[in-house]
Amino acid sequence: MSDYCETKNTSPDILVIGGGSGGFSAAITAAEAGAQIVVVGEGTIGGTCVNVGCVPSKNLIRATESLHKPTTADRFAGVEASSKLVDWRALVEQKQALVDELRKAKYEDLLPEYPSISYVVGHAEFTGNGTEIAVGDTIYRPKKVIIATGASSALPPINGIQSIDVLDSTTALELAALPKSLLIIGGGVIGCELGNMFVRAGVDVTLCCRSRLLPDAEPEISAALAENLRREGVRVCEGVGYQKIEKSSNGIALSCETEQGKTIIETEQVLATAGRKPNAKTLNLESVGIDLRNNGGIAIDAFMQTNHPDVYAVGDVTGQDMFVYMAAYGGKLAARNALSENEHAYDNSTMPAVVFTDPQVATVGLTEAEAKAKSIEVKTSVITLDNVPRFIAARETTGLIKLVADAQTDKLIGASVFAPEAGDSIQTVVMALKGGLTTRELGDTIFPYLTAVEGLKLAAQSFDKDVKKLSCCAG
Repeated sequence: MSDYCETKNTSPDILVIGGGSGGFSAAITAAEAGAQIVVVGEGTIGGTCVNVGCVPSKNLIRATESLHKPTTADRFAGVEASSKLVDWRALVEQKQALVDELRKAKYEDLLPEYPSISYVVGHAEFTGNGTEIAVGDTIYRPKKVIIATGASSALPPINGIQSIDVLDSTTALELAALPKSLLIIGGGVIGCELGNMFVRAGVDVTLCCRSRLLPDAEPEISAALAENLRREGVRVCEGVGYQKIEKSSNGIALSCETEQGKTIIETEQVLATAGRKPNAKTLNLESVGIDLRNNGGIAIDAFMQTNHPDVYAVGDVTGQDMFVYMAAYGGKLAARNALSENEHAYDNSTMPAVVFTDPQVATVGLTEAEAKAKSIEVKTSVITLDNVPRFIAARETTGLIKLVADAQTDKLIGASVFAPEAGDSIQTVVMALKGGLTTRELGDTIFPYLTAVEGLKLAAQSFDKDVKKLSCCAG
């Protein structure tokens, strides 16, 4: 990185604060438009996704899937298979090598390809004079600023948690040795993914949450996921009231109240996955009057613009749609708007989301509850995977598909899929939503037989008929 850490251009067209996916997307988009850009990165170039988030976690999740699959081979008569984890440290080292390789290929090595982008390492903050930015002793006076500083793990408000060593999603993926037992606090995306991963690696996992797993998901999905995790050996505790957490003779003890009454959960280590907080506090935003949301994220309009006309913000620092692809999408829009007249509006109406448990959970559009909150009269369809020939043949029938439609127009408005590789299937619904398809039109669409995505056709048909009464390929 040393070749790219100095610049004499202190008056660029755009200064980007943040060297992750949102920041690089903004910088590359602006460079392609002919602008001069300075990117100020603090910490490791590449941001959360490639370094400590998506890439390392999904790599280890897939590795532990390979440990689990042989244990289910006996669903086929005459088949036996086995696998075992022999060296966790080697697996973590291989994961880190992949991270280093991708960071170099997708971030460090890109910079020479864009001569109009200068990369500076340091902490950036507003001086209080318009768009003026201080980075160490250097003052930059860009025409526009794009903030893309991401978010960090947040500790849950439990009495005593500050006095114990708590893992977060970053340090959990760096463990050189596996703990015998692990308490995960938080039943959101990260908690569910890592709980599934660690139990397959042989760790005794307890997963606790205040409400239910994936609280924003369809209740049918949450219930099915909880049941599946329990079947794999995770102790899932929902509706937990936390009292205190402290060191104990056996490691760490959490005093809490569950549906079964008051209890103490003892564990070797604790992983907190109860949310993330936007990295907005150290930018001196108050000096230029930039507003924040109630959750601490930077408030922006549909054009990624803050209440300061020359300052934009994208990605996790805004406190909304905390997905790497949405940060990249927002960065591209912010750069275009900063160089024009705010012509490009942000649209998350067909934003897909995937939880990389196994089976995966994938969603797009509105849930039933969200639609009703918008006063939409809805109709729903729910089918289990034992109605889908692909999963029947594969003997993988754990899961379900739920579709939500406008009861008046029959227009499809949302979908949730809990199934193997659901993240691939959900993109079909994305296209259906973008095209404004009705459930009848989706049900009449030709799908290839014995594929997972055919389940969407069957779910659409089940609004009007009992799909159990259809022959293979019928309809």
